[in-house]
Amino acid sequence: MKQIHDNLFIGNDIDCRAAICNSEFAIIHACKTCHQKKLGYEKSLPANHEHYLIYENDSHLFLNMVDMPNEFRAEFTNPMFARAMDFIRRAAPRKVLVHCNQGLSRSPSLGMMWLVINGVIAKDSQCSAVADFLKIYPDYAPGNGIKLYMQNNWDYLIRMAL
Repeated sequence: MKQIHDNLFIGNDIDCRAAICNSEFAIIHACKTCHQKKLGYEKSLPANHEHYLIYENDSHLFLNMVDMPNEFRAEFTNPMFARAMDFIRRAAPRKVLVHCNQGLSRSPSLGMMWLVINGVIAKDSQCSAVADFLKIYPDYAPGNGIKLYMQNNWDYLIRMAL
């Protein structure tokens, strides 16, 4: 688990297991596996299920987010990013852990956007934001799907802050 700003931490599945036992943390689970476990399904939910993308319970936000080689589709990913930013804002002043399976792609991408929309790192382009973020979180290695999504939806992501 690595602290990237004030009360914001990025981590992996192991960090999540540790944070669940610590009431200081609100947790964003940016992975399908946690979403599946929480909602009790195996392969996938029907697309019209009320919690298909997002399920929030107490101090936990579960995102049905899968790291894949194809670009994340905006109609699915935009609501997840917006809800994650809102969750972090509402969780303050608690500590917030954003985790995915390995802590390399999805969770740090969400953390990077929090830093961007709050003026901590550059927002003029996705490339400059990544360069700034790598100084804070050198393990950042976004998968192709989320990297393409962020490149092609940068303007939307920046507008979330307004």
